[in-house]
Amino acid sequence: MTRKALIVWGGWLGHEPEQVAEVFRRTLVGEGFSVEVSDTLESLENAEKLGGLHLIVPVWTMGEISREQCAAVSDAVTNGTGIAGCHGGMCDAFRTSVQWQFITGGNWVSHPGGDGVNYVVNIKQSSSPLVADIQDFQVSSEQYYLHVDPAVEVLATTRFPTVTWYHSSNRAVDIPVVWTKRWGVGRVYYNSLGHHADIFDIPEALELMRRGFLWAAEGKDIAVEQGLDGSIYTSDRKMF
Repeated sequence: MTRKALIVWGGWLGHEPEQVAEVFRRTLVGEGFSVEVSDTLESLENAEKLGGLHLIVPVWTMGEISREQCAAVSDAVTNGTGIAGCHGGMCDAFRTSVQWQFITGGNWVSHPGGDGVNYVVNIKQSSSPLVADIQDFQVSSEQYYLHVDPAVEVLATTRFPTVTWYHSSNRAVDIPVVWTKRWGVGRVYYNSLGHHADIFDIPEALELMRRGFLWAAEGKDIAVEQGLDGSIYTSDRKMF
């Protein structure tokens, strides 16, 4: 069965969403995916279609998602569709949607120093194949400070403070750069790199995304093979 992916790009153009979407499209096509690229959030409204995908890739910063659109994504991921993304395109996508933040595992709150900060991405010692044989590497970009779900599995971090700012009066902390989590049956992958498309000229940055896409999509294969669905996780109790 050919794996199907949907890339949805838009929002604030300073994050080069169209260019990042193209990098991700080429990566997924290279892995044998059938890829649809959309520049409208209306593509998230067809719950049945989303449920038939292996992977949803949001590349959309500072937008507004409707409750119905977010619910459709939630239902799809709950039942096995993977979701994977980067930087503000996933964890600063919809600031007013707490459901989106719960699904994705975190939300951007600052990038002290702005673009061009030199910092190190520290790969965690882990048995996860997502980071196997990848060494620490340096980038010059925005260094994301995020508020993060404690349930995530952290695979890479970066040390703050790098730039002196209000938060510098606190002790040094390691903020997650790469993490995974589950939402129902589905798999969630995030990487905070990706301010501009050229960050993926760094081999480690692109490889982390490639592996994340495959890992998230694999959850759909497992769900289909094992007859899994998210029914045990559903509830009519108020959550949002």
